[in-house]
Amino acid sequence: MRNLRSEGNAGERIAGLFLEQHGVRILERNFRSGRQGEIDLIGFDQDTLVFFEVKLRRSERCGTPEAAVTYSKQKTICRTADYYRFLHRISENCPIRFDVVAIRRSGANGAAVHWIRNAFPYHR
Repeated sequence: MRNLRSEGNAGERIAGLFLEQHGVRILERNFRSGRQGEIDLIGFDQDTLVFFEVKLRRSERCGTPEAAVTYSKQKTICRTADYYRFLHRISENCPIRFDVVAIRRSGANGAAVHWIRNAFPYHR
């Protein structure tokens, strides 16, 4: 059985490199707000603060990577983003966005990366 944590870390590394190559300035990796939740990557895409959820799949038997970002998960990400903004005193005027980076692995080293901007709206 594959180690899911190392698989997730690999996905986050792939996503981080991909995003940096596309001009995103990564600020945080695996930001946690205690028991509230975790955000995989946080960064600036130009002047927009973006909270990234990374999902990696080797097959789609259990659904696509992006389908794994459920409404419940979205709400958790939004609450964690609120905490991050509070902790770092980020103005409410700073534009924010919630993106998903969906990665489909193929073979030992192959990966197709799909960056979904504005993947979901802010949920209270």
